[in-house]
Amino acid sequence: MKKCLFLSMLIFVSASVYSQEKIKDVRTNPDVYFLQIDEVANSFKLLPPPPQPGSTIFSNDEARYKWGKELRDTPRGDQAAEDANLSGSGVPNAFSEAFGIKISPETTPNIYKLVLKMREDAGDLATRAAKEYYMRTRPFAYYKEMTCNPKQQEELSTNGSYPSGHTAIGWATALVLAEINIDRQNEILIRGFEMGQSRVICGYHWQSDVDAARIVSSAVVARLHANKEFAKCLKKAKKEFKRLDRKGLVKKSSM
Repeated sequence: MKKCLFLSMLIFVSASVYSQEKIKDVRTNPDVYFLQIDEVANSFKLLPPPPQPGSTIFSNDEARYKWGKELRDTPRGDQAAEDANLSGSGVPNAFSEAFGIKISPETTPNIYKLVLKMREDAGDLATRAAKEYYMRTRPFAYYKEMTCNPKQQEELSTNGSYPSGHTAIGWATALVLAEINIDRQNEILIRGFEMGQSRVICGYHWQSDVDAARIVSSAVVARLHANKEFAKCLKKAKKEFKRLDRKGLVKKSSM
């Protein structure tokens, strides 16, 4: 009897642990998610299939890949390589100049928290279904060539290319920051757009991966606005920004 009870408890605990491992959203990592996977628009259902080799759209993907390669040994190529770093403080750092003030735990704690907490809602949840279904081969693997950062190639080669998670993070962040700092919306949105193009320049993604990511990240931002925790964090971020702006600490737009 005791043995049966022990086995039952072991099975229950194992099943619980396995279930937790499978769940990857706010339930297991609330620091970088607001949402659960079933709350987000399904990218597989929302997007068309990625273009097939030989199609007109794939010809554009090939042309844009060549365009990107030509920029790698330029300052724009250096920026593209830097844009690949979105872990840790990577996202806040990438947008600080465009936003007009350093986004950090010290200067803008509420804005910093918001940017980090929504990161994987955009980069993971918004793209997951299509990525896992299509498992599209990335450009560098398709052509068997190097990228801006060869260290990341092995990891990325096992991860679907369509749509681009980095692009989704960049564009979603840009949309939210542009809502907070309306005066610099042009700078912020341009920066978010550039982060997507950086993926093409480095050879990590096809142009169609990037274009699709902007669609699903826009959808997840719309969904985030219906989330109470996100709304609360956004309200705090806007209040924080207004206080800093009144003190003259935010650089004004020149565009």
